[in-house]
Formats: sequence, C-alpha cells, structure tokens
Amino acid sequence: MANNGGAPPVGQENINTDIVTLSRFFTEEQTKYPEASGDFTLLCHALQFSFKSIAYYIRRASLINLTGLAGSSNTTGDDQKKLDVIGNDIFISAMRGSGKCRILVSEEEEKVIKFDEHPNARYAVVCDPIDGSSNLDAGVSVGTIFGIFQLPDEVLGPNKTVEEKHLLHPGTSLIASGFTMYGASAQLVVTMRGGGVNGFTLENSLGEFILTHPNMQLPAKRDIYSVNEGNSMYWDEWCNEYFHSLKHPGEGKKPYSARYIGSMVADAYRTLLYGGIFAYPADSKSPKGKLRILYECAPMAMVFENAGGLAVNSHMQRLMELVPEHIHDKSGVFLGSRDEVQKVIDTYNKYKK
Repeated sequence: MANNGGAPPVGQENINTDIVTLSRFFTEEQTKYPEASGDFTLLCHALQFSFKSIAYYIRRASLINLTGLAGSSNTTGDDQKKLDVIGNDIFISAMRGSGKCRILVSEEEEKVIKFDEHPNARYAVVCDPIDGSSNLDAGVSVGTIFGIFQLPDEVLGPNKTVEEKHLLHPGTSLIASGFTMYGASAQLVVTMRGGGVNGFTLENSLGEFILTHPNMQLPAKRDIYSVNEGNSMYWDEWCNEYFHSLKHPGEGKKPYSARYIGSMVADAYRTLLYGGIFAYPADSKSPKGKLRILYECAPMAMVFENAGGLAVNSHMQRLMELVPEHIHDKSGVFLGSRDEVQKVIDTYNKYKK
C-alpha cells in the first residue's frame, strides 16, 4: 500500500467543529460587560434575522420578479425597487418584533417610526435597508447599512415620548454599526464602540453567519481609488488635483488602480479588505454631498476607524463628529486607509491656505 505521507484519505476533509456563529459571538461579547442586561444581544438577533431574510429574497429576486420599480419614490427621490420595499418592511417588522427598539430611521421612510408598544425599549436603530438597489437588475452586489444608538433614560417609560431630535447625534454616540453585503455570499461586518471589526459569512446550509474575518484591519496604504469620475466636472479644484495626482504620479511611479462599482456597501467592503480609498465628494451639483450622515456615513466611518482607517467629509472634518441637521441630512465622504485619506487632507490644506 502506497504511503501518502500522512495525508487524510481521498474525499475526507478536515472539519472544524469549533465554529463561532454570530449568535455565539454576541453572547460571548455580552459576558465581558457585567452590567449587560441581554437587551442588546436580543436586538442583534433580530437584526441578523432581517439580514438573512433580505439575503434570501435577493437570491430569489430574479426568479420571482422582485426586481423592477415598485411605482413610488422614497424620501430622497430615488425610484423604489420592489426589493427596497420588501427590505424596508422586513426591517420594520424585525425591529418591532424584537421589543428592544424604541425608534427606527429608514432611508425609505420620510419620518421616524416609533414603537410606542415598547416604551421601555432603550435602543434606536438607523438603517439603509437595501443600499445600491439601482444595480439590482444587473446582479451587482447591494447591501444593508445600520447603526445602533442607546436612548437616554429620560425618554424611556410609558408616559415619555421619543422624537427625531433624540437621534440627531454624531457617530461618536453610536454603540454599534456595520453593514451586510449581499453578493455571491452574504457578508456581515460589525463593530462596537471601542471594539474591533469582525466579518461574518452566511453559511446557507446552516442558516448561520459564521466568523470568517476576525479582527479586520485596513492596510495603512494601498494604491487603489474608488470614485465616480463622471462627476469630476462638478468637483472643486483641490479635489480634481488630488485624483489627478493618483493617475499621474510622476516619472517612474505607478499610477493608482481605479475600482468603482457604484454600490457604497460593495465599494466600501472591497476597500476595507484590500485598502485604498473610497470617495463620494460633495460638489457644485450636490453641495452637501449625496450620502446620508445618520445611516450611511456615520456607521461606515465607525467601521473604518475601528479597523485603523480614517473617514472625513469634503471639508476634512471627521465624519464621526458630524451632527445631522435632520434624519436624512447628507455629506461628502472620503474613507479608507489612513495614509490614503491623509493625502486627501494634505491636498485640501494646500489649496485652502
């Protein structure tokens, strides 16, 4: 009999039986905080159910005619896709059913949604249920972005009211944030205040998110940029100068590679994995920017900062410190590897002197 050098028999695989699921991860995190009541963990279980549901419907979308327009527009003027409507409904239902969410902001809803039936619920959730949905018909990756705030004690209780103003806080007030990308597989990235960034992959046969990317860290630099250059005629001079310098770095130097999908979650996830910079600058056509501070910019900024990166707006202010004027307020965005974002800041400062 031939010696196979100690390798396992053909057809046999090494099986990992110590699997860290998202549920196990949250439960183990909870034990680190003696004051934890378990409410946050229950809220996160409801969140992951909504991610699994949206992933399921996106996989089936082309089979059951869920793509195409639903016939109405959302608050920011985008034509709603059928899946947008379904994703929004799933999110609302999951948050209501959790019993731990007091108030919800969704990109698809003009006003906040209050769950008055849960007056003692201490959490506020902000989300973009299906970001990048204009790409759905082409099979391009879309995603969900979310953030979680803890409400102050003075608004808790049966005789108290919670309003939009209780959500107009900077990203530094977030206790957790993250996003799910629905691509070839569903990838969930989550972080908590003062913690690391962890990535999970949905294992469809088990129906569980499995920890596959523990303690994600951005490379300090990487020669990749991601931006819609079709808007360059509207950019400020300093902004055009910055991107020109990436493409024309000088004699003997290699230009940056361009990678742009047009779905923020997909572009940000690639940037998080490989490094580089993702940008959506404010410009003369959209002076305030295009991305929403509360449920796109702040949650993403928290993920990138906790992974060792930087995130700023078009005035080089830290994205995490922006206070939205209303729940759908917008901003320009530059986020990515620390050294790459610093180059943006240096170019801006050179022009603004």
